[in-house]
Amino acid sequence: MVQDIKRRQFVAATGIAGIATLAGCIGDDAVEDEDEEEDDDVDDDGDEDELEAEPEGDGEVLTLDAGGTEGTYFPLAGDMKTIVEDQTPHGVTVRSTGASVENVATLGREDVELALVQNDIAFFAHDGVELEEFEGEPIDNLRGIASLYPETIHIVTQEDSDIETVEDLEGASVNTGDLGSGTQVNALQILESAGIEDFTEENTDFGTAADQIGDGDVDAAITVGGYPLGAIEDLSATQDISFVEIPDGVQEELFADAEWLSEDTIPGGTYDGVDEDVETVSVQAMLATHEAVEDEIVEEVTAALFDNTDDFTTQADFIDVETAQDGMPIDLHPGAAAYFDE
Repeated sequence: MVQDIKRRQFVAATGIAGIATLAGCIGDDAVEDEDEEEDDDVDDDGDEDELEAEPEGDGEVLTLDAGGTEGTYFPLAGDMKTIVEDQTPHGVTVRSTGASVENVATLGREDVELALVQNDIAFFAHDGVELEEFEGEPIDNLRGIASLYPETIHIVTQEDSDIETVEDLEGASVNTGDLGSGTQVNALQILESAGIEDFTEENTDFGTAADQIGDGDVDAAITVGGYPLGAIEDLSATQDISFVEIPDGVQEELFADAEWLSEDTIPGGTYDGVDEDVETVSVQAMLATHEAVEDEIVEEVTAALFDNTDDFTTQADFIDVETAQDGMPIDLHPGAAAYFDE
Protein backbone atom coordinates (compact mmCIF):
# COMPACT_ATOMS: atom_id res chain seq x y z
CA MET A 1 0.00 0.00 0.00
CA VAL A 2 1.34 3.45 -0.90
CA GLN A 3 2.28 5.40 2.19
CA ASP A 4 0.95 8.96 2.67
CA ILE A 5 3.57 11.60 1.92
CA LYS A 6 4.25 13.58 5.08
CA ARG A 7 6.96 15.89 6.29
CA ARG A 8 9.82 14.14 7.99
CA GLN A 9 13.07 14.88 9.68
CA PHE A 10 16.27 12.97 9.38
CA VAL A 11 17.79 11.90 12.69
CA ALA A 12 21.55 11.82 12.40
CA ALA A 13 22.01 9.08 14.96
CA THR A 14 19.63 6.66 13.30
CA GLY A 15 19.91 7.52 9.62
CA ILE A 16 16.74 8.33 7.74
CA ALA A 17 13.42 8.91 9.47
CA GLY A 18 10.24 10.31 7.97
CA ILE A 19 9.27 10.97 4.37
CA ALA A 20 9.96 12.11 1.14
CA THR A 21 11.87 12.89 -2.95
CA LEU A 22 14.52 13.53 -6.96
CA ALA A 23 17.40 13.83 -7.84
CA GLY A 24 18.58 13.74 -8.15
CA CYS A 25 19.33 14.43 -6.93
CA ILE A 26 18.29 13.97 -7.95
CA GLY A 27 19.39 14.63 -9.01
CA ASP A 28 20.58 15.39 -8.48
CA ASP A 29 19.69 14.53 -9.38
CA ALA A 30 21.04 14.17 -6.22
CA VAL A 31 24.59 13.40 -6.91
CA GLU A 32 28.21 13.89 -5.96
CA ASP A 33 31.50 12.24 -6.68
CA GLU A 34 33.14 10.84 -3.56
CA ASP A 35 36.01 9.02 -5.27
CA GLU A 36 37.25 8.72 -8.81
CA GLU A 37 36.07 5.50 -10.48
CA GLU A 38 38.72 2.84 -10.92
CA ASP A 39 40.20 2.42 -14.39
CA ASP A 40 38.49 -0.92 -14.87
CA ASP A 41 35.11 0.75 -14.26
CA VAL A 42 35.46 2.72 -17.48
CA ASP A 43 34.00 1.12 -20.60
CA ASP A 44 36.10 -0.05 -23.54
CA ASP A 45 35.81 3.32 -25.25
CA GLY A 46 37.08 5.13 -22.17
CA ASP A 47 33.60 6.57 -21.55
CA GLU A 48 33.43 7.50 -17.87
CA ASP A 49 29.70 8.21 -18.19
CA GLU A 50 28.91 4.50 -18.33
CA LEU A 51 30.09 1.50 -16.33
CA GLU A 52 29.66 -1.73 -18.27
CA ALA A 53 27.98 -4.86 -16.93
CA GLU A 54 29.96 -7.97 -16.04
CA PRO A 55 27.42 -10.82 -15.67
CA GLU A 56 28.33 -14.41 -14.94
CA GLY A 57 26.87 -17.56 -16.48
CA ASP A 58 23.14 -17.17 -16.99
CA GLY A 59 23.00 -13.85 -15.17
CA GLU A 60 20.97 -11.02 -16.65
CA VAL A 61 22.34 -7.64 -17.73
CA LEU A 62 20.53 -4.95 -15.76
CA THR A 63 20.74 -1.27 -16.63
CA LEU A 64 20.83 1.21 -13.75
CA ASP A 65 20.24 4.87 -14.60
CA ALA A 66 22.05 7.14 -12.12
CA GLY A 67 22.71 10.87 -12.51
CA GLY A 68 25.57 13.18 -13.42
CA THR A 69 29.11 11.98 -12.72
CA GLU A 70 29.67 14.98 -10.42
CA GLY A 71 26.78 14.04 -8.13
CA THR A 72 26.01 11.34 -5.55
CA TYR A 73 23.94 9.02 -7.71
CA PHE A 74 26.74 7.97 -10.04
CA PRO A 75 29.25 6.81 -7.39
CA LEU A 76 26.40 5.25 -5.41
CA ALA A 77 25.32 3.36 -8.50
CA GLY A 78 28.92 2.23 -8.88
CA ASP A 79 28.75 0.75 -5.38
CA MET A 80 25.50 -1.00 -6.28
CA LYS A 81 27.05 -2.42 -9.42
CA THR A 82 29.98 -3.82 -7.45
CA ILE A 83 27.80 -5.35 -4.74
CA VAL A 84 25.26 -6.91 -7.12
CA GLU A 85 27.97 -8.35 -9.35
CA ASP A 86 29.82 -9.73 -6.32
CA GLN A 87 26.73 -11.30 -4.77
CA THR A 88 24.65 -12.44 -7.78
CA PRO A 89 25.30 -13.68 -11.32
CA HIS A 90 23.76 -10.50 -12.72
CA GLY A 91 25.73 -7.70 -14.36
CA VAL A 92 24.85 -4.02 -13.97
CA THR A 93 25.44 -1.31 -16.56
CA VAL A 94 25.47 2.11 -14.89
CA ARG A 95 24.54 5.10 -17.04
CA SER A 96 25.05 8.79 -16.33
CA THR A 97 21.77 10.67 -16.91
CA GLY A 98 19.97 13.90 -16.09
CA ALA A 99 18.72 12.09 -12.96
CA SER A 100 15.23 11.79 -11.48
CA VAL A 101 12.81 13.17 -14.08
CA GLU A 102 14.68 11.52 -16.93
CA ASN A 103 15.04 8.31 -14.94
CA VAL A 104 11.35 7.81 -14.17
CA ALA A 105 10.63 8.33 -17.87
CA THR A 106 13.05 5.58 -18.92
CA LEU A 107 11.60 3.28 -16.28
CA GLY A 108 8.11 4.05 -17.52
CA ARG A 109 9.14 3.06 -21.05
CA GLU A 110 10.76 -0.06 -19.57
CA ASP A 111 14.03 0.85 -21.28
CA VAL A 112 15.97 0.11 -18.08
CA GLU A 113 15.46 -2.12 -15.07
CA LEU A 114 16.67 0.11 -12.22
CA ALA A 115 17.03 3.82 -11.50
CA LEU A 116 17.91 6.20 -8.70
CA VAL A 117 15.27 8.89 -8.23
CA GLN A 118 14.02 11.42 -5.71
CA ASN A 119 10.92 10.25 -3.92
CA ASP A 120 8.85 13.34 -4.71
CA ILE A 121 9.54 12.87 -8.40
CA ALA A 122 8.58 9.19 -8.13
CA PHE A 123 5.30 10.21 -6.50
CA PHE A 124 4.53 12.91 -9.09
CA ALA A 125 5.31 10.55 -11.96
CA HIS A 126 3.37 7.59 -10.58
CA ASP A 127 0.26 9.68 -9.90
CA GLY A 128 0.56 12.03 -12.90
CA VAL A 129 0.48 15.22 -10.84
CA GLU A 130 2.36 18.44 -10.09
CA LEU A 131 4.82 18.51 -13.00
CA GLU A 132 3.92 19.34 -16.60
CA GLU A 133 5.80 16.26 -17.80
CA PHE A 134 3.45 13.99 -15.84
CA GLU A 135 0.13 15.90 -15.67
CA GLY A 136 -2.61 13.55 -16.77
CA GLU A 137 -0.09 10.93 -17.90
CA PRO A 138 0.74 8.83 -14.84
CA ILE A 139 3.64 6.41 -15.05
CA ASP A 140 1.76 3.81 -13.07
CA ASN A 141 4.14 0.93 -13.79
CA LEU A 142 6.75 2.49 -11.45
CA ARG A 143 7.58 0.38 -8.42
CA GLY A 144 9.77 1.07 -5.41
CA ILE A 145 12.65 -1.02 -4.13
CA ALA A 146 14.02 0.97 -1.19
CA SER A 147 14.54 4.38 0.36
CA LEU A 148 18.23 5.15 0.68
CA TYR A 149 19.36 8.48 2.16
CA PRO A 150 18.44 12.17 2.56
CA GLU A 151 19.34 14.41 -0.37
CA THR A 152 20.28 17.74 1.10
CA ILE A 153 19.59 20.94 -0.80
CA HIS A 154 22.74 23.06 -1.03
CA ILE A 155 22.56 26.71 -2.12
CA VAL A 156 26.15 27.81 -2.63
CA THR A 157 27.61 31.24 -3.37
CA GLN A 158 30.94 33.02 -3.16
CA GLU A 159 32.00 33.89 0.36
CA ASP A 160 31.98 37.63 -0.34
CA SER A 161 28.67 37.74 -2.23
CA ASP A 162 26.55 39.24 0.61
CA ILE A 163 23.86 36.64 -0.19
CA GLU A 164 23.00 35.16 3.19
CA THR A 165 19.45 33.81 2.90
CA VAL A 166 17.33 32.63 -0.01
CA GLU A 167 15.39 35.90 0.21
CA ASP A 168 18.55 37.70 -0.96
CA LEU A 169 18.32 35.97 -4.37
CA GLU A 170 15.86 38.51 -5.79
CA GLY A 171 17.44 39.85 -8.99
CA ALA A 172 20.30 37.31 -8.84
CA SER A 173 21.52 34.81 -11.41
CA VAL A 174 20.87 31.30 -10.12
CA ASN A 175 21.89 27.93 -11.51
CA THR A 176 18.96 25.61 -10.71
CA GLY A 177 20.44 22.38 -12.09
CA ASP A 178 19.91 20.46 -15.31
CA LEU A 179 16.72 21.20 -17.22
CA GLY A 180 14.02 18.75 -16.19
CA SER A 181 15.99 17.37 -13.26
CA GLY A 182 14.70 16.85 -9.75
CA THR A 183 17.19 19.49 -8.66
CA GLN A 184 15.52 22.06 -10.90
CA VAL A 185 12.09 21.09 -9.56
CA ASN A 186 13.21 21.57 -5.96
CA ALA A 187 15.12 24.77 -6.75
CA LEU A 188 12.11 26.42 -8.36
CA GLN A 189 9.90 25.30 -5.45
CA ILE A 190 12.27 26.98 -3.00
CA LEU A 191 12.49 30.22 -5.00
CA GLU A 192 8.72 30.39 -5.42
CA SER A 193 8.07 29.76 -1.71
CA ALA A 194 10.57 32.51 -0.85
CA GLY A 195 8.70 34.92 -3.14
CA ILE A 196 11.61 35.26 -5.56
CA GLU A 197 10.16 36.38 -8.90
CA ASP A 198 13.01 38.30 -10.55
CA PHE A 199 16.01 36.06 -11.19
CA THR A 200 18.05 34.82 -14.14
CA GLU A 201 17.97 31.03 -14.41
CA GLU A 202 20.95 29.00 -15.60
CA ASN A 203 20.74 25.24 -16.16
CA THR A 204 23.77 22.93 -16.06
CA ASP A 205 25.10 19.88 -14.25
CA PHE A 206 26.62 20.15 -10.77
CA GLY A 207 30.22 20.32 -11.95
CA THR A 208 29.54 23.18 -14.35
CA ALA A 209 27.44 24.96 -11.72
CA ALA A 210 30.39 24.83 -9.30
CA ASP A 211 32.68 26.21 -12.02
CA GLN A 212 30.21 29.05 -12.62
CA ILE A 213 30.32 29.95 -8.94
CA GLY A 214 34.11 29.81 -8.98
CA ASP A 215 34.31 32.03 -12.06
CA GLY A 216 31.66 34.46 -10.83
CA ASP A 217 29.37 33.66 -13.77
CA VAL A 218 26.35 33.11 -11.49
CA ASP A 219 25.50 34.49 -8.06
CA ALA A 220 24.30 31.20 -6.60
CA ALA A 221 23.85 27.55 -7.51
CA ILE A 222 21.28 25.14 -6.10
CA THR A 223 22.28 21.49 -5.96
CA VAL A 224 20.68 18.45 -4.36
CA GLY A 225 22.49 15.41 -3.02
CA GLY A 226 23.95 13.66 -0.03
CA TYR A 227 26.72 15.66 1.56
CA PRO A 228 29.55 16.07 0.93
CA LEU A 229 28.83 16.82 -2.72
CA GLY A 230 31.97 16.22 -4.73
CA ALA A 231 31.63 19.27 -6.98
CA ILE A 232 31.18 21.60 -4.00
CA GLU A 233 33.90 19.82 -2.05
CA ASP A 234 36.32 20.48 -4.91
CA LEU A 235 35.21 24.11 -5.15
CA SER A 236 35.62 24.73 -1.42
CA ALA A 237 39.15 23.32 -1.57
CA THR A 238 40.23 26.05 -4.01
CA GLN A 239 37.98 29.01 -3.21
CA ASP A 240 36.16 30.62 -0.30
CA ILE A 241 32.46 29.77 -0.45
CA SER A 242 29.42 30.16 1.75
CA PHE A 243 25.96 28.63 1.83
CA VAL A 244 22.65 30.43 1.51
CA GLU A 245 20.35 29.53 4.38
CA ILE A 246 16.66 28.70 4.08
CA PRO A 247 15.38 30.44 7.23
CA ASP A 248 12.51 29.19 9.38
CA GLY A 249 9.91 31.50 7.86
CA VAL A 250 10.69 30.38 4.33
CA GLN A 251 10.80 26.75 5.47
CA GLU A 252 7.26 27.06 6.83
CA GLU A 253 6.03 28.39 3.49
CA LEU A 254 7.98 25.72 1.68
CA PHE A 255 6.57 22.87 3.76
CA ALA A 256 3.06 24.18 3.15
CA ASP A 257 3.72 24.19 -0.61
CA ALA A 258 5.86 21.05 -0.82
CA GLU A 259 5.27 18.78 2.16
CA TRP A 260 7.54 16.05 0.81
CA LEU A 261 10.47 18.24 1.92
CA SER A 262 11.81 18.21 5.47
CA GLU A 263 14.16 20.16 7.69
CA ASP A 264 17.85 19.41 7.38
CA THR A 265 21.22 20.82 8.36
CA ILE A 266 24.60 20.81 6.63
CA PRO A 267 26.97 20.31 9.58
CA GLY A 268 29.74 22.83 10.04
CA GLY A 269 33.07 21.46 8.80
CA THR A 270 31.51 19.39 6.01
CA TYR A 271 33.16 21.72 3.49
CA ASP A 272 36.44 23.61 3.75
CA GLY A 273 36.01 27.07 5.22
CA VAL A 274 32.35 26.59 6.24
CA ASP A 275 32.52 26.10 9.99
CA GLU A 276 28.94 26.90 11.01
CA ASP A 277 25.89 24.66 10.57
CA VAL A 278 23.67 25.66 7.64
CA GLU A 279 19.88 25.37 7.93
CA THR A 280 18.33 23.90 4.80
CA VAL A 281 15.87 21.22 3.66
CA SER A 282 16.04 17.73 2.19
CA VAL A 283 14.31 15.29 -0.10
CA GLN A 284 15.02 11.55 -0.15
CA ALA A 285 16.78 9.30 -2.64
CA MET A 286 15.31 5.93 -3.53
CA LEU A 287 15.97 2.97 -5.81
CA ALA A 288 13.10 2.28 -8.22
CA THR A 289 12.17 -0.22 -10.90
CA HIS A 290 9.10 -1.10 -12.98
CA GLU A 291 6.52 -3.84 -12.68
CA ALA A 292 7.76 -5.88 -15.67
CA VAL A 293 11.10 -6.76 -14.04
CA GLU A 294 11.00 -10.34 -12.75
CA ASP A 295 10.25 -10.73 -9.05
CA GLU A 296 13.18 -13.08 -8.53
CA ILE A 297 15.67 -10.62 -10.02
CA VAL A 298 14.42 -7.72 -7.90
CA GLU A 299 14.51 -9.86 -4.76
CA GLU A 300 18.09 -10.96 -5.54
CA VAL A 301 19.20 -7.36 -6.14
CA THR A 302 17.48 -6.14 -2.97
CA ALA A 303 19.00 -8.93 -0.89
CA ALA A 304 22.46 -8.28 -2.31
CA LEU A 305 22.30 -4.58 -1.41
CA PHE A 306 20.74 -4.80 2.05
CA ASP A 307 22.59 -7.91 3.19
CA ASN A 308 25.86 -6.15 2.36
CA THR A 309 25.35 -2.53 3.43
CA ASP A 310 28.88 -2.46 4.89
CA ASP A 311 30.19 -2.59 1.32
CA PHE A 312 28.77 0.82 0.42
CA THR A 313 31.32 3.63 0.25
CA THR A 314 28.78 6.34 -0.63
CA GLN A 315 26.06 7.37 1.89
CA ALA A 316 26.94 4.30 3.96
CA ASP A 317 25.79 5.93 7.22
CA PHE A 318 22.20 6.08 5.97
CA ILE A 319 21.58 2.93 3.92
CA ASP A 320 19.99 0.41 6.27
CA VAL A 321 17.31 -2.26 6.11
CA GLU A 322 15.51 -0.69 9.08
CA THR A 323 14.88 2.57 7.19
CA ALA A 324 14.57 1.13 3.69
CA GLN A 325 10.82 1.72 3.50
CA ASP A 326 10.71 5.12 5.23
CA GLY A 327 9.07 7.68 2.99
CA MET A 328 8.36 5.19 0.22
CA PRO A 329 5.82 7.09 -1.92
CA ILE A 330 4.83 4.32 -4.36
CA ASP A 331 4.01 0.61 -4.14
CA LEU A 332 6.93 -1.74 -3.56
CA HIS A 333 7.84 -4.16 -6.33
CA PRO A 334 6.76 -7.68 -5.26
CA GLY A 335 10.39 -8.83 -5.37
CA ALA A 336 11.46 -6.10 -2.93
CA ALA A 337 8.41 -6.75 -0.77
CA ALA A 338 9.32 -10.45 -0.59
CA TYR A 339 12.77 -9.57 0.75
CA PHE A 340 11.56 -7.08 3.36
CA ASP A 341 8.73 -9.38 4.44
CA GLU A 342 11.34 -11.94 5.44
